[in-house]
Amino acid sequence: MHRRGVPLPLHLPVAVDEPARSRLGIFTTADLLARGVGESEIRAAVRTGTWVRLRTGVFVTARDLAEIEATGRRPGLDALAVMTCLARPSAVLSGATAAWVWGLPRPRQAAAVVQLTDPHRWRRGRGWVMTQAALPDGATTMRGAYRVTTAARTVVDVARTWAEVDAVAAIDAALLRGLVTRHELADVLAGQSRVAGIPRSVRAVELSDGRAESWLETCGRLVFGALGLPPFVPQVELWVDGRLLEVVDGWYAEAALAIEFDGRVKYLRPRYGRTPEDELWREKRAEDTLRSLGVRFVRPVADDLGHRQRPALAARVRRALAERGPATREFEEVPRAEGRFRGEDTGDDGWLFRADDRVGNRRPPMVSRAT
Repeated sequence: MHRRGVPLPLHLPVAVDEPARSRLGIFTTADLLARGVGESEIRAAVRTGTWVRLRTGVFVTARDLAEIEATGRRPGLDALAVMTCLARPSAVLSGATAAWVWGLPRPRQAAAVVQLTDPHRWRRGRGWVMTQAALPDGATTMRGAYRVTTAARTVVDVARTWAEVDAVAAIDAALLRGLVTRHELADVLAGQSRVAGIPRSVRAVELSDGRAESWLETCGRLVFGALGLPPFVPQVELWVDGRLLEVVDGWYAEAALAIEFDGRVKYLRPRYGRTPEDELWREKRAEDTLRSLGVRFVRPVADDLGHRQRPALAARVRRALAERGPATREFEEVPRAEGRFRGEDTGDDGWLFRADDRVGNRRPPMVSRAT
């Protein structure tokens, strides 16, 4: 204690700090007491803001909390804090929380409540809810610091309650990134056949397509189907003179009509080190060349897919489809057999920072519709 009554900063013992690094900096009262840190020291560190109490007996340093929030990992911290506080080996993260751990898109309005499943009991508390449900062998796994339902079980679970577009988008994303296979999804559905809401999950799986590379593409595909428009071929490469000019989201071959679902992110935060101006210029040059060869474009944005704008969108697409494409084609169209994940991180399908949830090495926030 400083002689004027101001406590000196309390640093974590190395034996507490090191294991905390791999679980988002979380440490407990028991960890501290085991290393000789007294309760009066703990209270002083919390009172001065050096440490932050997440839950009873569960803490994180203020410095680590700032890093976690800056890198978009607060949902993970809250989930680990709940798991640490409950200390139930049979409980796993599930539902929307598991979807976050797997890096899958979630509805924007998804409640900020930690969701868990336990085969033995149902409980709820401040900021969390635990559902009682069977967890057979193969239904759970470890994803770095997180004990969680498998990706297949997770998407089947959320599809029982989420809106159709959000459910299908989550399954599309899991298929795209190779987190699940259709065989695994079928196995989970078979094992859950008597669970409430499973018919909705079955429909969502039937509607899924792992070639969709964004939530907007999934939504667009479903809206086109609902409007009675013919299905397009997803993810088609357009080549000119041996150069890949564009990979279009959807393609109508007979009409040489490209469908591009335009979100703002690719212009606000373009990939591969390009600036927004670079991205717009690159896209303009490629599209100008393709248009000169007879390719036409329809570029729906999110607003076009809303209820009020759908009739106008359908009319625009039908008008474009009524015209045939060029008989002689100076471009080559090559459908991709599968989509390609757009994340830029290397390793672990682009979500390494969630599978190895360490603090101390600041990472930039991921750009995703996932909340």
